[in-house]
Amino acid sequence: MTRPLVDAEARRRIRDDLDATFVVEAAAGTGKTTALVSRIVSLVRSGRAELQGIVAVTFTEAAAGEMKLRVRAALERERVSELSPDERVRLERALAQLEEARIGTIHSLCVDLLRERPVEAGVDPLFQVSPDDDARRLFDHAFDVWFQRALESPPEGVRRILRRRRRGRDAMSSREVLRDAAFRLLEHRDFTAPWRRDPFDRIAAIDALVEALKREAELAELADRDDDFVRRIFVKIRTFVAELARREAIRPRDHDGLESELVELARDYEWTFRYGGHWYARGRLTRAQVLERKDRLKADLDDFVALAEADLAAALHAELMPLVQTFESLEARAGKLDFLDLLLRARALVRDRRDVRAALQRRFTHVFVDEFQDTDPLQAEILLLLSADDPGESRWERVVPRRGKLFLVGDPKQSIYRFRRADVALYEQVKRRLVADGAEVLHLVSSFRGAPAIQEAVNAAFSLQMIANDAGTQAGYVPLSPVRDEVPGRPSVVALPVPRPYGEWGKINQKAIDASLPDAVGAFVEWLVRASGWRVSERERPGELVPVAPRHVCLLFKRLQAYGNDTTRPYVRALEARGIAHVLVGGRSFHAREEIAALRAVLNAIEWPDDELSVFAALRGPFFALSDEALLAFSAARAGSAPFHPLRPAAGAGAPELTELAQPVLDALAILAELHRRRNQRPIADTIGRFLEATRAHAGVAIWPTGEQSLANVLRLVDMARRFESSGATSFRAFVDMLEEAAQRGAASDAPVVEEGTDGVRVMTVHKAKGLEFPVVILVDPNAPLSRNEPTHHADHARGLWVERLAGCAPIELLEERDEVCRREREEGVRLAYVAATRARDLLVVPVVGDERREGWLDVLHPAIYPRDRNDARPAEGCPRFSGDSVFERPANAKGGPDDAVAPGEHVPERGAHRVVWWCPRALDLGREVDVGLRQQAILVADEDGGGSGAAARDHDEWQARRARLAEEGAKPTLRAMSATALAHAEVMAEAAGDAAVPTERVEGDRAAHPRGKRFGALVHAVLAAVPLDHPSPPLAVLAEAHGRLLGADAGEVAAAVERVGRALAHPLMVRAKESGRAGCRREVNVALRRADGTVVDGIVDLAFRAPGDAGWTVVDFKTDAELDAEALCAYEAQVRLYAAAIAEATGAPASGVLLSV
Repeated sequence: MTRPLVDAEARRRIRDDLDATFVVEAAAGTGKTTALVSRIVSLVRSGRAELQGIVAVTFTEAAAGEMKLRVRAALERERVSELSPDERVRLERALAQLEEARIGTIHSLCVDLLRERPVEAGVDPLFQVSPDDDARRLFDHAFDVWFQRALESPPEGVRRILRRRRRGRDAMSSREVLRDAAFRLLEHRDFTAPWRRDPFDRIAAIDALVEALKREAELAELADRDDDFVRRIFVKIRTFVAELARREAIRPRDHDGLESELVELARDYEWTFRYGGHWYARGRLTRAQVLERKDRLKADLDDFVALAEADLAAALHAELMPLVQTFESLEARAGKLDFLDLLLRARALVRDRRDVRAALQRRFTHVFVDEFQDTDPLQAEILLLLSADDPGESRWERVVPRRGKLFLVGDPKQSIYRFRRADVALYEQVKRRLVADGAEVLHLVSSFRGAPAIQEAVNAAFSLQMIANDAGTQAGYVPLSPVRDEVPGRPSVVALPVPRPYGEWGKINQKAIDASLPDAVGAFVEWLVRASGWRVSERERPGELVPVAPRHVCLLFKRLQAYGNDTTRPYVRALEARGIAHVLVGGRSFHAREEIAALRAVLNAIEWPDDELSVFAALRGPFFALSDEALLAFSAARAGSAPFHPLRPAAGAGAPELTELAQPVLDALAILAELHRRRNQRPIADTIGRFLEATRAHAGVAIWPTGEQSLANVLRLVDMARRFESSGATSFRAFVDMLEEAAQRGAASDAPVVEEGTDGVRVMTVHKAKGLEFPVVILVDPNAPLSRNEPTHHADHARGLWVERLAGCAPIELLEERDEVCRREREEGVRLAYVAATRARDLLVVPVVGDERREGWLDVLHPAIYPRDRNDARPAEGCPRFSGDSVFERPANAKGGPDDAVAPGEHVPERGAHRVVWWCPRALDLGREVDVGLRQQAILVADEDGGGSGAAARDHDEWQARRARLAEEGAKPTLRAMSATALAHAEVMAEAAGDAAVPTERVEGDRAAHPRGKRFGALVHAVLAAVPLDHPSPPLAVLAEAHGRLLGADAGEVAAAVERVGRALAHPLMVRAKESGRAGCRREVNVALRRADGTVVDGIVDLAFRAPGDAGWTVVDFKTDAELDAEALCAYEAQVRLYAAAIAEATGAPASGVLLSV
């Protein structure tokens, strides 16, 4: 049973009020796409629009595909309802126009506009859209050229970056830092305003800081105790000053190097130490005085670092912008456009060309925009200009849409793509502008998605946090209105406590939470899908309840990486330990995956067989999977240097025979050797495919614990090889190098494998889950912060200014806007938590700590999760029996105790009328370890009598034979083209050797004095083809000079060509050709001959004639070689015989060939 919709009138107006311009704010799960589709169908049915005149834009390919399917389904449903004849005709016409309709992403719309108007847009008519990896390769090429030039004479910014020290496991080289900085500028190259570089006397500032450090270095000696924590930073200062004095005793002060050292010193963690006693210098100084001096020095250092890095950021911006321009030039020459180019070119086309703008405004009668809160200014500008009623208006801020033409749907509460330029303030600005021009704002609040308790919890939590402000940077909260009924017999909101939140010193800390929570999540999912008996609904069948399965569960993360670590890995291992299938959606760990790292090792071994480490890694890796015993036995049998070199002979004289244990190693090396020898003679993807086939890798990878994802990643790497080669790559080594560089960057996403019905717990980020819903949502990684402490970027669209950190340095404009940027990022963090919580249909699970509240990205939910009375717990319906408190293990020195913990059971939260069940960690099967290999062993083990495996082997052999036979038949081309020249040279052949010799005629003259080479031969051929045989007009010299200019020939070659052609025209063969007349003479004619083996031979005949009285055709082939050696003569004769055969077959008359040596 469903409840009446509180927004029914708004939905009716969307469907029927077709002359109004609407901005629809649709909360999560309210069916905004359904409402949009209903308006499109109403427009078509009423005759106010045809589908081919409608633009409907959304912001992902998946959403666009779903929208098109929904439009088709709605048109089909409407067509079978009661209609007038005219309405039926309109709907049938709309179905026929569906593929012509502009229903897609904003980028696909831009592609269509540019394809239609390439000249006006100034783009190559055959332009190609560059995938991200293609654009990255083009950028890498541009950067390599720029970097080599920069190293010859480094400008100031580059010089200072090269001196910076970087430490830690994931520290990038200076080259990588510069490349990353340039790529960031590339992604925002439409912001052309320079970055401000305020006057800054860096040299004087460094010198002043050095003097201050010298003064404070004495505090290292004055400490009462050597183990005083405050003393530690002064010891480092003393060491710094002493080292500086030693260096400067032998060379001048190096200010670039000092800047790097001062930055490193300012970021030392030991500045934070403050505790100890009251006195410091044996009673001469109090600790407070020392801390004051330390804090003052630290403040001076921090001020210097901020100013120096702002100065460096501005310098780098100026020095890197020419690289961006180089990239654009390379892209233009290659006929490529990336996604930003599409928007920029389309925007310029619509904004700057009034004729184009007017034509598009007439053609597109209605513009629909879904997810408008995710638009950036470029996209908004294009769409608003298309909807305008005045073709003369080119400024999008002044556009007034024609009434009823524009329909925007969005939800500012779900605006979470600020890093992609989407901005709530822009949304509010456009909305206010449209309302001022007569548009109306409608709200859809009836949510079909979440259970009533989930919606109540969301309303209770976010009504406190989402408060609109005058700047328009935060959306005002609009409460959700439930439509569904609660499912009885189980909770809808669960608080999942961290079992072991305490770390060292008896304090709750992030490390302990990160270590303990994944186990609890895995155990809860196991109980949920195997023991709970709970039932949930699915979007496709909302009225039917089904048992919970892994595919119904989604783990939602705010981030996938933290401090260089994969945050998903502990959760994935917890699921693997319990044998629960899972699918990582949109992970960025492609190059870190075991199967990809192993394949890279194999490809390195193929390219560099003398790299024993790579060869050993390939042999020991998961594809060959050779044991240590086998490798040791093989190494002993092939004693000497490089025992694992694939190209080394199998065994030398007197070498012991390989044992059965070691033989597989030799077989594996033979595979690597064969692939190495042919690696540059085959397509790269074919080399990889042959390796996978030789090792049966597809079957092996598919039965890994994450086999579906692993196999998809392997196949994706093969596809990367195909695309790499098609982009113009030259060698196998180039592909291997590209993979290594990509692995160092580590930004590639895993291959997508999720389809409807695919089993497995979904593991994804909130950004990936946007627009999706799941019966069960478990929010994880509670330690992720709500927002960053430092500002990330700032955009001033009016000035064309985009500022962000470059090489870790914040420009001055970003520092000045720090408070504003951080506030916006906190506001977006709240919206991100809202999006996460509203993905759930039936069950929302929130991680908590029973003894205290912790800050993080989920703390906005705490008022709707933490109870009013922590001890007032009731038995929870549908849950196991709970006992104890919500902390499973608490150390003896813990700051909190059982009296501080929330009791497991059903609670009334601080805010909201819903109920929350606090789970009991003792009801979970915690501490499970991964059983490696059991699944593979169970699959691969043979049956005892061998009957089943024998039959399977026979079936497999038969299948292999059929496959080989079909492959052999399919490999035979029905049509194979080859030039006559190529075939003749290939057939200096047995059959040609026995054919009758072709006569060779010579033109008299001294060839030794004449030029040689291909250009001269091309010139003689061109003049012979163009000169009239009856009366040379224009004169021969004029003709030769014209062709000489085209070919770049010099005066000597032109003069020699005139003489040679003049003598040739007097030859009896040419005289006979002249006598044959126009009807009997063909020059420079294309011929083709189909041979018995299916080969189609094509070529160009120099001259063929049939003089009066001749029985057949004479085929003449001109040759300009100074001397015709035997091998060349044989090939030329074969070539002219092919020409003669082609002409004979085409005319039905005999033909004979002649070689004329000119």
